[in-house]
Amino acid sequence: MVAPRGARTFMRNWFAIEAIPIYAVIGLAVGGAGWYLTRLARGPTVVWTKSNPTPWNDIKQDENIKILDVNSRFSKSWSRDKL
Repeated sequence: MVAPRGARTFMRNWFAIEAIPIYAVIGLAVGGAGWYLTRLARGPTVVWTKSNPTPWNDIKQDENIKILDVNSRFSKSWSRDKL
């Protein structure tokens, strides 16, 4: 089945082939920024409820709360179970 002439013209001029890498980079940047903001909002120092107003006091000396652990001297990682 042949598409009508107007539909073919519309699909041919929908976007420039040269712009596909720009769309990919912008999409990746927006996705990464959204992920990072979500990660920041779920951190141990952000208080969303009033049940535990000082969650930073629950972090022990040997808990890791960082995304990248360089020294690897922590015995356990922080979890959101305490909130």
